Amino acid sequence: MSDFFDDENFQDEFDEDSWRHGMNLDLWKRLLGYTLHYKKEVTILVTCAISVALSEVAFPLITKAVIDGIAQQGADLNLTLYGSLYAFFVVVIGISVGNFIWFGGKIRTNVAHDIRRDGFDNLQHLSFSYYDFRPVGWLMARMTSDIERLSNILAWGLLDLVWGATMMFGIAVAMLFMNVTLGLVVLSMIPVLAWLSLNFQRRILKSARQVRKTNSRITGSFNESIMGVRTTKAFVKEAENLNNFGSLTDDMYKASVLNRIQAALYLPLVLTLGSLASGLALVFGGLEILWGAITAGTLVAFLTYARHFFEPIQELANWFAEMQMAQASAERIISLIESEPAIQDSPEVRERMQALHADSVPARIAIDGHPDEIRQVTFENVGFKYDVGPQVLSGVDLTIEHGQNIAIVGSTGGGKTTLVNLLCRFYEPTEGRILLDGVDYRDRSLHWLQSNLGIVLQASHVFGGSIMENIRYGRLDATEDEILEASRRAGAHDFIMAMDDGYDTQVGEGGSKLSAGQKQLLSFARAILADPKILVMDEATSSVDTVTEQHIQKGLAELLKGRISVVIAHRLSTIRNADRIIVIEHGRMIESGNHAELMKVRGRYHKLYTQQSLTQFSREERTWVAV
Repeated sequence: MSDFFDDENFQDEFDEDSWRHGMNLDLWKRLLGYTLHYKKEVTILVTCAISVALSEVAFPLITKAVIDGIAQQGADLNLTLYGSLYAFFVVVIGISVGNFIWFGGKIRTNVAHDIRRDGFDNLQHLSFSYYDFRPVGWLMARMTSDIERLSNILAWGLLDLVWGATMMFGIAVAMLFMNVTLGLVVLSMIPVLAWLSLNFQRRILKSARQVRKTNSRITGSFNESIMGVRTTKAFVKEAENLNNFGSLTDDMYKASVLNRIQAALYLPLVLTLGSLASGLALVFGGLEILWGAITAGTLVAFLTYARHFFEPIQELANWFAEMQMAQASAERIISLIESEPAIQDSPEVRERMQALHADSVPARIAIDGHPDEIRQVTFENVGFKYDVGPQVLSGVDLTIEHGQNIAIVGSTGGGKTTLVNLLCRFYEPTEGRILLDGVDYRDRSLHWLQSNLGIVLQASHVFGGSIMENIRYGRLDATEDEILEASRRAGAHDFIMAMDDGYDTQVGEGGSKLSAGQKQLLSFARAILADPKILVMDEATSSVDTVTEQHIQKGLAELLKGRISVVIAHRLSTIRNADRIIVIEHGRMIESGNHAELMKVRGRYHKLYTQQSLTQFSREERTWVAV
């Protein structure tokens, strides 16, 4: 298996270095906005939390009043009032608990939904470069386990925060009201608690980040192992994969144990402080009873409050520890949601688009005063370099006219696919510029350009679902007749009708029930249905046998008419009729012309074509001999 997941520089470090090492309050404020979006539910939740807290604060006061009343009045004390008050607060607690369980669960579900929606929405808009160093497993961990953890905190953590703060404030007020000295004795533990919390904060957060980072690497490794299971079995690398995966799980175990030990130490220390507070209340309260400064009911109330005062602290301490662990998740989620696409419209283009939208002018029909036509594409001294690695393209000058079929050939790694990616604006030139009808395509709408593109890749993706749904993906409003016509032109209709369910056949995840050639035929039908202004084919027939390829060529000949088409070809025999053939080597255009012109030159194209023809002839000869 690849060592990709052992390189942390390509995974989490670039997302984490920008965050502070301690609690990032600004981060949590941004996330809290997802909860506060549901104002009605939050209001009810907060009301219920406050009601429960005030009811629990009232119980010791009722107990104090009963004890002191019995001491003063004995059997003459009327307990009906106190019993009614006690029953009233019990009912309030019951109703409030039921409501906050319902509304807390509702908020948690809604928050998880909203964060996932925003994360997924941004993933759709991010540029290709964002995915260069982020594997599928890394992204899946963000969208699943990280979001689940955050939604729990943003719902139940908010509830406990309101309940705990209200209860602690109510208890503090009650204790200071009953006896200032004894109240201050109990509250003297708070500074110690604050110091303890700050001391543990950084340690828990550091280990939590390591847990989340390792979890991402495990998810990514697991995904890569499943996707590459055929390769693994073919090369008998099961044992090596298991060892690599085991090493990651060992790291996860160590990081998780350390994190849990730190959290486990923190909570008992909070409990210890609570016990100390109760002990101090008992000692000083007992002395004050002997001195006649307080009543027995007051001491009982103080002991109850001393115990209950640290209950919300224990609960908040638990959430505090959880927040330390979840901040690592929060950092990743926010970095995903707020990541800006590397390729996007300029502010000027967005303003023009908004003006056109206000005038109800469809973006596909006209923009910036230009008609919905792409008559010419011009590369002016175009160069490109990825973030990592050497220069890929240099000094490319190329003009493609409307109706022309341009073929691009050359050795593997020469820059052919990069040139097409620049044309599609999946990336933008780092040098020079690309013009559409004389206008820099960075001054045109990205959506407008890509809605006029049709792309057939070497390994086109097929979505889970039916064949009909996959073809309709090219144009969602297409009729069934249009889909059938596109399939016939692509040469896919015959094999589809040979299947038991025809166009309703389920293709399986990633088209697992189809051969490579069948998937490619579907991608052709999808592109034909889209009827693009610019058609791009990146070695699109490499997965199709020669007979099927010849059948496709008949349909493509009609499709290529009246539009700009760029074809990256592996089989040079398929592009002999191209209007112009471009030869790219080491990122530079070294030859340009039609088939006959380049063969006369006897340069690089002549050599490639001759070698491939000889190889094909030798293969066919061996086949005839075998037969």
